[in-house]
Amino acid sequence: MPRDSVTGSLAREASALRIPRHLAVTMDGNGRWAMARGKPRTEGHRAGTDSLRRLVEYAIRYGIGYLTVFSFSSENWSRPREEVNFIFGLLRRFVTSDLDKLVRNNVRIRVIGERAGLDKQILQLIEKAENDTLDNDGLTLVVAFNYGGKAELVHAMRALAHQVQAGEIAPDDITEDMISGALYAADIPAPDIVLRTSGEQRFSNFLIWQAAYSELVFIDENWPDFDEASFIRVLEDYGRRERRFGGVEAR
Repeated sequence: MPRDSVTGSLAREASALRIPRHLAVTMDGNGRWAMARGKPRTEGHRAGTDSLRRLVEYAIRYGIGYLTVFSFSSENWSRPREEVNFIFGLLRRFVTSDLDKLVRNNVRIRVIGERAGLDKQILQLIEKAENDTLDNDGLTLVVAFNYGGKAELVHAMRALAHQVQAGEIAPDDITEDMISGALYAADIPAPDIVLRTSGEQRFSNFLIWQAAYSELVFIDENWPDFDEASFIRVLEDYGRRERRFGGVEAR
């Protein structure tokens, strides 16, 4: 069957799907995908970038408001230097080649994570991507880069501690909303779905505060194999969930 026919069929099938406002994804399995094919890990990262491009297209097509992707964790620095450099090279090429298309598709880019100590060229790329898409009001693509959930909470606690020290608030005044407001991107809603590919079933330090009531979805496909059919299965799974947010009745 031609690809256009398959895509059209999937779109019709998806017309009654429950669409999340915010989908967060740990794009796991690039290395395993490459090893299974006798290829170097870098080829897995290259294929994973193509899969990310497809995911952005799906998010736009199906009307998701926020898409957060875990692109590089603060723990990934421990990987071999050659692999880290290759990932950074992919980031540069992604911004260079895809930014104009993202602008045309009304996508806004936000980057969360620790920026202190990053290479100047990487910082310039991040700032260019954010500034060039600042006025867009379609899909918000949140890129978690040099990100760790624990580090984000430390960042928030320090900000609140400075307010206490300055006498602006008392310790007993601190609430959950205030902690949420001190995170990297306080205006971004909590994810409805946190998806992880490759069969692993853990958070790995991703959005650990924001995901308190998220629906967790784990699928066996390695990230480069994630396609539109996989995407729809995730949404179908989400549609069968009853979200209770700690209560009794679903909302």
